[in-house]
Amino acid sequence: MKVIYDDILEKMCSANNVVALTGAGISAESGVPTFRGTDGLWSKLKPEEMANFDAFLRNPGLVSEWYKHRREVTRIAKPNAGHYALVDMEKMFPNFTLVTQNIDNLHRRAGSINIAELHGNIEKNYCLGCGRRYDGEDIDGPFRCGSCAGLIRPDIVWFGEMLPSDQWEIAEKASESADVMFVIGTSAVVYPAAQLPLTAKANGATIVEINMEETPLSGLADASVHGSASATLTEIVENIKENIGEKSK
Repeated sequence: MKVIYDDILEKMCSANNVVALTGAGISAESGVPTFRGTDGLWSKLKPEEMANFDAFLRNPGLVSEWYKHRREVTRIAKPNAGHYALVDMEKMFPNFTLVTQNIDNLHRRAGSINIAELHGNIEKNYCLGCGRRYDGEDIDGPFRCGSCAGLIRPDIVWFGEMLPSDQWEIAEKASESADVMFVIGTSAVVYPAAQLPLTAKANGATIVEINMEETPLSGLADASVHGSASATLTEIVENIKENIGEKSK
């Protein structure tokens, strides 16, 4: 069964530059809670209580404990078929960039390589005082730096903070040159990430949205599939392989 129209499939098969923009929806199937869905974390907790710099300075112990819990949740979670389908895609196209708003590290654990992490990575940490890295370590907070005794914070983007400029530059350049962009499991309301599909569209890219529900992007997308990321991406990868196989006969 084809989950997308033949003309869109043809554009995918002939694409040189492909971008996948992912949000919390792709990791929800791995058991990682989303933030803005009906049962999302922000429906139970005010963002300002945890995810901002001032909150961390006021109560570093509480915020560190919260992120310790989140690290435990993501470590238990395993990449799903959607993550692995994107690994397959990276091997299928000459230029493939995975841009993620997720901090759970599941894309890297699945095997994706060319990744721009717009919001950071929960498995990475650094000292506020001297910048020393504490990546991959379980920070039992508030944890103090062994070099300068400064507070160690997770290397993620909190509310009110700028995105890492190097990661944003990768994402923006990839979007400007994209032939096809997949927008997967994202609400399409969080800027500046929500600008990337619009940038790609303005530069002639074909936009394929995959989401469980309609978003502000749905009406602008060339194809909008309402369904699970894992099932849809797996089907799309198979469709592309079949189409390429038929052409080679």
